[in-house]
Amino acid sequence: MTVLGNVLGRATIILDEGGVDLEKASDNLFAADPQALYERWDEFRNWLSGWQPDFDRVAAVPLIEAELLSPAPFPSQVFGIGLNYRDHAAETGAEMPGRLAVFTKYPTCITGGFEEIVLPDGGTVDHEVELVVVMGRRAHHIADWEAWEHVAGVCVGNDVSERTLQRAAGNQFSLGKSFPGFGPMGPWLVTPDELTQPDDLALSCVVNGEVRQSSRTSEMVYPVSRIIEEISAVVPLLPGDVIFTGTPAGVGWVHGRFLEPGDVVECTIESIGTIRNTAGHA
Repeated sequence: MTVLGNVLGRATIILDEGGVDLEKASDNLFAADPQALYERWDEFRNWLSGWQPDFDRVAAVPLIEAELLSPAPFPSQVFGIGLNYRDHAAETGAEMPGRLAVFTKYPTCITGGFEEIVLPDGGTVDHEVELVVVMGRRAHHIADWEAWEHVAGVCVGNDVSERTLQRAAGNQFSLGKSFPGFGPMGPWLVTPDELTQPDDLALSCVVNGEVRQSSRTSEMVYPVSRIIEEISAVVPLLPGDVIFTGTPAGVGWVHGRFLEPGDVVECTIESIGTIRNTAGHA
């Protein structure tokens, strides 16, 4: 499996034996910066296809959850998709939009899959498990049939949302979803060719051991390929850009259940992994 991680700010190849530092393994061909790697994604994949681990020269180190940061820590653009599961639209009482509903999460919200979610004072903060796409090639006016070719990989995300601000005057979607730490993603990046069914993955969100959300990405109204087609028809998607693809039913605000300090939120996607974030005080 081709898996790329960010271990304390260093691009790391994830193997069964542990993590291998990419800069060291490539004899400095590739820099340590994980975000910079997406600009050379095709070159990296070509190099990786011929690479053979030499653990005598570059040791594989054990992976520690707290050291696993976002695989795309500084994207130029972060997009979110609203109401992309019919059951989620139904639970909110919203009508399905006539076209893809796109908003932005500001890049400073991006954080690692095991970092704390800091709750704003008096906030009504909610969880949203989502499949996250990271782009590996520039995509502009891309047709749906070629969209996956422009994807570096996918990971698990939580589109954390402050609901009061989100629905304030003018519908402040972007601000309500962009507090620092409101974009946890990880635990690493998995390339789409390693997924048997990249458009049909089980995903779930568990809060303090209770399953709150459970669905499959095949239930998306707009699959990944259509999302890329629709966004790239207007905005060029750049290497390393991030797309949160939407969440299924089971969000907290429908039932008046918001995150409290000490809550542990686990988001899991089949064949990718689990991220785990604890809510804390501002």
